[in-house]
Amino acid sequence: MKYTRLPNTDIKVSKLCLGTMTWGRQNTQEEGFEQMDYALDQGINFFDTAELYPVPATEERYADTERIIGNWFKKTGNRDKVVLASKIAGPGDYTAHIRTNGFRPSALKDAVDKSLERLQTDYIDLYQLHWPERQTNTFGIRDYDHDSEEVWQDNFHEILYTFDRIIKEGKVRQIGISNEKAWATMRYLEEAKYHHLPRMITIQNAYSLLNRTFEGDLAEISMRENIGLLAYSPMAFGVLSGKYIKGTDTEYSRLNLFSRYSRYSSASCTEAASKYVQLAEDHGLSAAQMALAFVSQQPFVTSTIIGATTMEQLKENIESINLSLNKNILSKIKEIHDLNPNPAT
Repeated sequence: MKYTRLPNTDIKVSKLCLGTMTWGRQNTQEEGFEQMDYALDQGINFFDTAELYPVPATEERYADTERIIGNWFKKTGNRDKVVLASKIAGPGDYTAHIRTNGFRPSALKDAVDKSLERLQTDYIDLYQLHWPERQTNTFGIRDYDHDSEEVWQDNFHEILYTFDRIIKEGKVRQIGISNEKAWATMRYLEEAKYHHLPRMITIQNAYSLLNRTFEGDLAEISMRENIGLLAYSPMAFGVLSGKYIKGTDTEYSRLNLFSRYSRYSSASCTEAASKYVQLAEDHGLSAAQMALAFVSQQPFVTSTIIGATTMEQLKENIESINLSLNKNILSKIKEIHDLNPNPAT
């Protein structure tokens, strides 16, 4: 395994992070236990979860993933071997069963306390805001369309001030953002700098061969401000493995179970993915491993979040850490990207 450190900290994390959002839905607790056991044995010490998981989010399954992780900690005693990340759910129609008061101080405190209880731990290493409160172009919306009638008040200072209290209580070590944009990323960083408040150290956004929008303003911010990307969906919901293109998917594959997740299923995505899969095969590579290696090699990526529903997939994904893409393959990837840039958003 390869390691790095969370930006501006001495916290050592694996370059691959174990994603957990299928546990409690597509995966049983026992399967989640098996994945954690194997990942830890392979050197992965960084796990990412959220109160929202498993997804799709439903009231009856709310926070079951955190409970599974907590039960594993209790069974194995491995809490001190894991750098644990979790998130508070942002406001939205499909999170109304969780809370409706966004990131107000009471909500942040309540969310942290309940996650600690479910995870059966005294602290969370990295606690993240799952997505913005304000209206912006996230989850498949390509462009920003300002709503002059939006009801939202700037609360960046209040959020960081609340986290300052939570961190001083020892419940959270570091904080981060997710599904965020350039403007708010800089607002958080500037607020922390000028008011001596906790600093956001990571940003967890989608990043893959089919969605490289992070390479715009956010990549420059990441490099110049030292805020690391935790790249999620590096396999584009499994599309970049080639299984949907080749017809080797099963009825239990994610896009067959949850067809509404169409972010990477457009004609342009399929066209680009087919070219990437062919490129991998032409060079004797696993398409999945090539897709993951590309993400992990980016200088702004702190860790690549991998997820799997089978142990075979998990093993293949973890093995990608040993693959280094050469200049020839990278140039071929660039050619494909230039012809069909960012077909997914």
